Amino acid sequence: MTIEAANHSPIARGLASGPLIHPLWVRVTHWINALAMFMMIGSGWQIYDASPLFHFLHFPTQIALGDWLAGALLWHFAAMWLLVINGVVYIALGILTGRFRRKLLPIRLTDVASDFIAALRGKLSHDDLAVYNAVQKLLYLGVLLAGVVIVLSGLSIWKPVQFKWLTAVFGGYDRARYVHFFAMASIVAFLTVHIALALIVPKSLRAMIFGRAAGVS
Repeated sequence: MTIEAANHSPIARGLASGPLIHPLWVRVTHWINALAMFMMIGSGWQIYDASPLFHFLHFPTQIALGDWLAGALLWHFAAMWLLVINGVVYIALGILTGRFRRKLLPIRLTDVASDFIAALRGKLSHDDLAVYNAVQKLLYLGVLLAGVVIVLSGLSIWKPVQFKWLTAVFGGYDRARYVHFFAMASIVAFLTVHIALALIVPKSLRAMIFGRAAGVS
């Protein structure tokens, strides 16, 4: 098949049709962030097992990353830089392009309650992926805040002497570990819901891969 014929194939026409929902920079930073978060969470679980906060909680090595403490720390620090650099790029572009303002604001509690009830009833519409409902807005802002908290609390744990003022903000080293853990837990909860919705509404996954939700019918 020639290039010209390929460009006019049903698959090519389907992927090229429809409005652009996610520009290239959003898709690239999204998938880099997904990789970084899975690396950080997996290695973080291995690090946690070396010094657990709760006696009843242990993460199996099958779902952890690093095999042992030193290996997990290497993975964690590598993923940290990837997450921070990618996150700075994402937040900067989100603000400078106005995407955050258009997509995430305003958030009204009445809208959140209404959309949450609709979601529980299975009546929340996903027809227009370019528009976030109130629950999505709240969740995305929440995970952005959790991302900031997990990075700052992680720094206070990693360098408690050099960043002693930051460690003090979290109430000391031991409390910073709890903050870090619960920030991780909130991100894991978000990812669970996020992945489940992507499977329930597959066109949202297509949009994050190709930029557009349209596909071959």
